Amino acid sequence: MSFSSKAKGEICRTSPGKSCCKLSELAALIHTSGTIHLEGKGQVNIKITTENSFIARRLFMLIKDLYNASAEILIRKNSRLRKNNSYILHIAKPGLSAQILRDTFILYSDRNGNTRINSDISEELVKKKCCKKAYLRGAFLGGGSVSDPEKAYHMEFVAHSEKYGESLCSLLNELNVNAKLIVRKNSFVVYIKEGEHIVKLLSLIGAHTALLNLENIRIYKDMRNNINRIVNCETANLSKTVNAAVKQIENIEYIKNNIGLSALPASLREIAELRLRYPDASLKELGDMTRPAVGKSGVNHRLRKLERIVEAHKKDRRGS
Repeated sequence: MSFSSKAKGEICRTSPGKSCCKLSELAALIHTSGTIHLEGKGQVNIKITTENSFIARRLFMLIKDLYNASAEILIRKNSRLRKNNSYILHIAKPGLSAQILRDTFILYSDRNGNTRINSDISEELVKKKCCKKAYLRGAFLGGGSVSDPEKAYHMEFVAHSEKYGESLCSLLNELNVNAKLIVRKNSFVVYIKEGEHIVKLLSLIGAHTALLNLENIRIYKDMRNNINRIVNCETANLSKTVNAAVKQIENIEYIKNNIGLSALPASLREIAELRLRYPDASLKELGDMTRPAVGKSGVNHRLRKLERIVEAHKKDRRGS
């Protein structure tokens, strides 16, 4: 089972809350995975389709709790490509369907008394914070998904229209969840990329176990990235130190073969002999071996002097 399916299954086991929250969640489910079928004489019925049996059961209970009515659940087997079964919740009673659509503000009457379909999120449904969370819960169950955090931090909602996508995006941002809207093929997608914002939304909609699993993975990945950064930094520093030591030894060998170490001042001869004897020692370790001891800057200064002696000698030889 995918990370997204586990999160949805967990949400379906939570209490839907008060009647106002149940209505908001039902509205979101109809908006994201429902279809409205117009019958003759202005009659309508609703079909809500899902591949998740937990969501189908939750839809059934929401309608039962809100309207004391039962909806018909049809199971369609998908034989192609071994896909999951589809569960179709069918509200065939025209009167009940119309009532649900009006209660969720999906159907409304215009000034001329004509029935219209509202593709936006009604403010009446999300007045309270609890109802905002309930609506997002339903939107995630009906049209949302979250990627496996081992691979990427990504959560998204598929919207049926740009207007609905903008409203959903605004609702998320209102709850301090950074969401953005893009067009993908023929759909509008509201997406969240930052791990901390995905964690916040999972908390808001009641997927606490999924949240903890995501946080554990985030901590592990952050720790692994920090270790990699430290190792890379230390490797780079070690490489730099080794390259510098090789260059220093080359300079001292040049002086030894072409000038003679005995021709050097005592302080320079001392550091040259120490570098030849201890090629892997750090500047600090070399400084501790000198008499009297000198600091890293003092050792570096002497080694730079040796380098300048080599450069000057090579220049003189080229000139002659």
